[in-house]
Amino acid sequence: MSPMQDRAEIVNHAFLRRVASGELPRPSSSASLADSGLTGPRLVEIFESQALSRHLDLISRKLQARGEGFYTIGSSGHEGNAAIAAAFRLDDLALLHYRDAAFLIQRTKLLPGQTPLWDMLLSFVASSEDPISGGRHKVLGGKELFIPPQTSTIASHLPKAVGTAHGIGLAKRMGHAGELPADSVVLCSFGDASLNHSTAQGALNTAGWTAYQGVPLPLVFICEDNGIGISTKTPEGWIQATMSARPGLKYMYADGLNVVDTYRVAAEAERYCRRKRRPVFLHLGCVRLFGHAGADVQSVYLSKSEIEASEADDPLLYTAGLLIDNGVLLADQVLDVYGEIGERTARAAERVIERPKLETAGQVMASLVPPKRERSAAPKPTPKAREALFGDEMRAMKEPQPLARLINWTLADLMLEHPNIVLAGEDVGRKGGVYNVTARLCERFGAHRVIDTLLDEQSILGLAIGLAHNGILPIAEIQFLAYLHNAEDQVRGEAATLSFFSKGQYTNPMLIRIPGLGYQKGFGGHFHNDNSLAVLRDIPGIVVACPSNGADAVEMLRECVRLAQEEQRVVVFIEPIALYNTRDLIESKDGQWTFRYRQPREARPIRLGEVGQMGTGTELGILTYGNGVYYARQAARELEETHGVDLRIVDLRWLAPLDEARILDAISPCRHVLVVDECRVTGSQSEALMTLLFEKVHSMPKLKRIAAADSFIPLGRAATVTLPSAASIRDAALELVGRGVAP
Repeated sequence: MSPMQDRAEIVNHAFLRRVASGELPRPSSSASLADSGLTGPRLVEIFESQALSRHLDLISRKLQARGEGFYTIGSSGHEGNAAIAAAFRLDDLALLHYRDAAFLIQRTKLLPGQTPLWDMLLSFVASSEDPISGGRHKVLGGKELFIPPQTSTIASHLPKAVGTAHGIGLAKRMGHAGELPADSVVLCSFGDASLNHSTAQGALNTAGWTAYQGVPLPLVFICEDNGIGISTKTPEGWIQATMSARPGLKYMYADGLNVVDTYRVAAEAERYCRRKRRPVFLHLGCVRLFGHAGADVQSVYLSKSEIEASEADDPLLYTAGLLIDNGVLLADQVLDVYGEIGERTARAAERVIERPKLETAGQVMASLVPPKRERSAAPKPTPKAREALFGDEMRAMKEPQPLARLINWTLADLMLEHPNIVLAGEDVGRKGGVYNVTARLCERFGAHRVIDTLLDEQSILGLAIGLAHNGILPIAEIQFLAYLHNAEDQVRGEAATLSFFSKGQYTNPMLIRIPGLGYQKGFGGHFHNDNSLAVLRDIPGIVVACPSNGADAVEMLRECVRLAQEEQRVVVFIEPIALYNTRDLIESKDGQWTFRYRQPREARPIRLGEVGQMGTGTELGILTYGNGVYYARQAARELEETHGVDLRIVDLRWLAPLDEARILDAISPCRHVLVVDECRVTGSQSEALMTLLFEKVHSMPKLKRIAAADSFIPLGRAATVTLPSAASIRDAALELVGRGVAP
């Protein structure tokens, strides 16, 4: 056995010995059982939850040693959180720290028919019968328990906790029924080391910023402070010093070793948060036993005396003392309860290892894409309602318009049709967005549906994920593509994984609008001309859309909302900034890049995966997207008229997932294929496209690609020199088809 497994057995035997001998610690806090609001039977119930959590930790190490278990980050030392679960309602959504097994076990006692021992063991052995993740990860969660699953997060769940809490009051203001009770609160637990993460600090700041303005935010942050993060100690007093006077947050401290005190403080936090609708920071003192995980040898970085001091503060010993001192159980009865739970755990473990496991890639990936949901068809807005909404703009709709204005009208029509849509982002409200794309939406729908957020991308996306937990469909705007990098884990680690780790039981349908890509004139530099989509390309399960023109943008945006509403997808909609107000294609005032707005009754849907095609030529196929389509169209005029090249342009439209069959069908008649990618050579979509053509085309065409240089984009006249252009597309095409390069 490893040293940490030895320590686990030492703690287990110490509990048995010290309860039998009466050598029990006494809590420093003096809250009595009667004053706390707890009864004797409920104290026994909490102890049973603590004991089951402990025995699950012990058995997880034994299963791992046998090659049957795969997760040993346990909850030992944190079992006091069972008392927090006892103080809150079943329908108070809880986003849990990975050391909160006792919390989950205690919550199951609020719902008849639960089998936490069996269910958690299924998770430990990665069985496909695990009811929450289906064997994909050991997670704490349950749909009927109002506990969405979390993996080993480093505070990444805090932003969505803020968003979920905000969504409870927002739903009421919208007149939206929601999925969470209007008087419920949200719980969010995490460790003391995680508090230092920028994600946690951003979420706490957002919570305080929101509450400071009087906006309802029924949220209880639970910081479980064991004084160490893996091997790095938290400075003594740091949590209280940094959080006790934080604006907008009410600070409370509870002794997590003493479940009576924990319950008393948690009940006070529950009353305050539920009645005041204001956030609480509940600081829970606890210890960490057995090290960080089964493979962690804490004797490398802690002295023997430090390890033994923590073990002497075993919270189960304190609970045993409370039971005995209050005359609830005798010492022998405490040991009987503890022993019986241990025996049940051991017996169940022997049976659970025989349960089926995931075996194929298809089984693993089955929940990457959420299940479709049935939605009753809402009545379509009447012509009179649309006339009232758009007013004098109805006349302008009869004339061709550029991309930005068409997106604005599409958003307005979608918000009129779907009253559960909320638009959120920096400057999207009164200002109407940096590029005026969201102009007048706040005026038309109100500040509760068009939300000006604070300047924090993690909080914007966390808000979106959280709102989705309450049946609200968020359309979040990240102001520039480069700003997404500040918050990509909210998409990668939170939004995209929720369906995967919950077998599709939990989803967060949402749409993220991101102005991006290059070619801006007069305002740029690499923060505003980011020509890389690599951050999105490898996230499983998400949809990435990129229209090249206003007509497509209208129909694709409608499809994106349908994908979110009906198929519960996480969708990213990339809007080429340089094309927002572009009107002309070839000559000044030709108006060829403006399009008439198709009203909803005139819609021509562009479904996920459908490509666009201009021309039917077979000599050359140009495969591209976004700005690439615009410049390919410019090049095509000279290629066709001057050089007689018979060509077609294929517009991908949808960058993820790539519809391989449609792409191949569109391009396969061509004898030459030029891939034009405005993103960088390394990590660009062109890599996947070239691979697709090499692997799947039966009669191989002659291939060539051009993409942007592996460079950031500078400011000024040199802003486009690293990017494909109409001239470079023309020259590459002529070389590919053997016509030579234009003079």
